[in-house]
Amino acid sequence: MTWTPFAPLRETLRALQRGEVSSEDVTRAYLERIDALEPQIHAFLSLYPEQAIAQARQADARRARARRHPDEPVPPLLGLPIAVKDVLAVEGMTLTCGSRILEGFVPPYTATSVRRLLDAGVVIVGKTNTDEFAMGSSTENSAYGPTHNPWDLTRVPGGSSGGSAAAVAARMVPAALGTDTGGSVRQPASFTGVSGLKPTYGRISRYGLVAYGSSLDVVGVLAPQVADLWPLFIHMAGFDPKDATSRDAPLPPEPNWEAEPDLRGLRIGLPKEYFVPGMQAEVADAVRAAVQHLANLGADVREISLPHTEYAVPVYYIIAPSEASANLARYDGIRYGPREPASRMWDVYYRTRGRRFGPEVKRRIMLGTYALSAGYYDAYYAQAQKVRTLIKQDFERAFETVDVIAAPVAPTTAFRLGEKVNDPLAMYLEDIFTLPANLAGVPGLAFPVGFDHQGLPIGMQLMGPALAEDLLFRVAHAYQQTTDWHTRIPPVAQGQPA
Repeated sequence: MTWTPFAPLRETLRALQRGEVSSEDVTRAYLERIDALEPQIHAFLSLYPEQAIAQARQADARRARARRHPDEPVPPLLGLPIAVKDVLAVEGMTLTCGSRILEGFVPPYTATSVRRLLDAGVVIVGKTNTDEFAMGSSTENSAYGPTHNPWDLTRVPGGSSGGSAAAVAARMVPAALGTDTGGSVRQPASFTGVSGLKPTYGRISRYGLVAYGSSLDVVGVLAPQVADLWPLFIHMAGFDPKDATSRDAPLPPEPNWEAEPDLRGLRIGLPKEYFVPGMQAEVADAVRAAVQHLANLGADVREISLPHTEYAVPVYYIIAPSEASANLARYDGIRYGPREPASRMWDVYYRTRGRRFGPEVKRRIMLGTYALSAGYYDAYYAQAQKVRTLIKQDFERAFETVDVIAAPVAPTTAFRLGEKVNDPLAMYLEDIFTLPANLAGVPGLAFPVGFDHQGLPIGMQLMGPALAEDLLFRVAHAYQQTTDWHTRIPPVAQGQPA
């Protein structure tokens, strides 16, 4: 075969394993695409081309040794280049979280999820752009400038993993890591026409992930097609004693990617609360058409109710900011990043946090501090936790009658840069369909199911019971075996005007 950067990840791995292409050639090809496209897209906050080439050469040398010595083990992802969202620590690489308050900070350790991938042989080309501290739905809150959607450079790529999603959509890397606290993998996957996995809470270690909402954060992955998410997911997953919330559960079995797309016996729930007045009609139509396609493959589709869905946005925007206000208290100009000078200690705190946190981060810290303050804790935070339990119970009851739940990812396709950045409520409502899965701790898998009249991608998500990621992969892969939405590439990625 003739390898190109447009090849799916699993094909690239096979080409590397067979010696049809070297890791150095693959890595150089992606770095060349980054050089060509990055000025338009701004998917990255930092790049490490020399380090990546050195890692690739080491991978090639290791494969050469293994060919001479067949008993020598070869890591399963050896020589595969990827990108990492800049909220995950990688030793020796800057970690900014898209914020001026961590400008220039280099961590002395590596996140467990990234360490496991490095042990499996990946090459890291750089760190991707993100809303500041992963707080946002458009990647416009980055202190280092917004990322542009490869399908239309005047539009957002979603957030907060917009840099990773845009890099994957433009085929600047075959896959990238993201994080999902309230939809931050699935929503940008939907906006950029790629596939994105939010695993079960606790399935992948959070050690080394800069905390935003500790009871909600998960590490996820984005790639052009569903089957290509699996190799990274399965090597990151598993118990980690460094993470007190890590689940000690068996890893799921790998789906049979070559099996016929037969969904007979599968029960799919379609929640009526996820089709609401005001959502873009093309999104609703595309999702319903995709569900019908799954029915044509043998699935039994039935309408269900998740009655507390309407409370997900207010519940999330009490719980997540409350956790953020505690987690971000450590950024004071003393222990991490740059410090604003002042003669008194308290003035150092005030100036550093006041000048170096962006407006959205300040807004959420204040919201959370208020919700946790004396006299308001019981009225807001405690009540939100009770309603969160009701949302979780909605999913538990639903999964007694259906195997997976299908729903839109977002109420609209990608909106224009600047359109909602000054309207926090409108921005928060973009997460209305993704927040419930985080509050319930269940896995979600997003993938493209069409385009609107402006040529912008439309995504659908599947949600399943806790630890049932393999079931979501099976269903979504069956869809992609019999459709071609996931094969479409943005014009800018093909050298055409966007």
